[in-house]
Amino acid sequence: MPFTAPLSGADPARQSQRLPRRIYRLRMLGMGLAALPVGTVLLENNAAWSTWAWLVFTAVLWPQLALWLSLRHPKPFRGEIRNLLFDSLLAGMWVPLMAFNLLPSVLLVTLATVDKISTGIDRLWYWSLPLMLAGALVAGAATGFELRPATSMPVMLACLPMLLIHSIAVSQASYHLVRKVKRQNRLLDELSRRDTLTGLDSRRHWQEQATLLQDQCAETGEPATLMMIDIDHFKAINDRHGHAVGDDVLRATAEVIRHSIRGQDCAGRLGGDEFAVLLRGTDLVAAEIVAQRIRAGVEALRVQSAPDLRHTVSLGLAKADAAAGGLRAWLETADRALYRAKSSGRNQLAIHEGPQPALAAR
Repeated sequence: MPFTAPLSGADPARQSQRLPRRIYRLRMLGMGLAALPVGTVLLENNAAWSTWAWLVFTAVLWPQLALWLSLRHPKPFRGEIRNLLFDSLLAGMWVPLMAFNLLPSVLLVTLATVDKISTGIDRLWYWSLPLMLAGALVAGAATGFELRPATSMPVMLACLPMLLIHSIAVSQASYHLVRKVKRQNRLLDELSRRDTLTGLDSRRHWQEQATLLQDQCAETGEPATLMMIDIDHFKAINDRHGHAVGDDVLRATAEVIRHSIRGQDCAGRLGGDEFAVLLRGTDLVAAEIVAQRIRAGVEALRVQSAPDLRHTVSLGLAKADAAAGGLRAWLETADRALYRAKSSGRNQLAIHEGPQPALAAR
């Protein structure tokens, strides 16, 4: 008998408590719709009372029993898989019980199989086929495989609600599942773009943005500046205060960087205590102002978990036309300026303007 419930099999444990009740409503709908053509065929065939009793069990009692069995199962998700397989067994039994009436028999078998495919549970539809065949053989043996394949107009009309409503229900459930998957994919994409500790761009995403900016500068001649930032003596901070405080320092530094740049700029964490900022449409003079703002902001920071801690940063600047050799060359140029700032006493910035990087005083 048909049942409509496209599911996401990605996380069964999380859905296991909600799954049985959701399927219960859909199973009631599917069994109720299927009872219309089945009952019409039984009326035409003058079926015995025992066959009518089995229809009552299938359409009314079985959905209640299936819910009860699932909720009592130690793993409700596995309990529902068992119930879904029994649905297919019932569908197979009703084919010979209807004397192989063509249209409702084809609908039952087809829609019962579609239901298993639409669950998203791997190979469930494949497992259901032997049970469907077994149900047909058992019921066929009990009825002597009576054959009345002709489908009357009343039976055809009784099949229409099952065909139409079932198809719409499956399509709607699949639509909601696709929307859910899209939302999850967007969330995963957003997470992949962010450094989980600081909230700045991840290294991969930042590098993608830097490459795009390089291409844009090459085409339009628009100025841009790369700023490399490194926390001074960060290893000593971790050794003295612990890694938890070190994480607080990274987060606080990232917050200063975020509030010191514009929305069009791009700040990322390249790894460890090293940050990089892309300043779009910014020449070295304007970039120096931003860099000094970041340097002074970090110097004024007070980390709540270590009130006596005073940390600083060193910065290196390189303009876009210094990166003719690609992103790696641009990074190396800015990194050399950063090294110059560190070797000259730290807590300052150095600007690469030619063969020798210039040092900017505090």
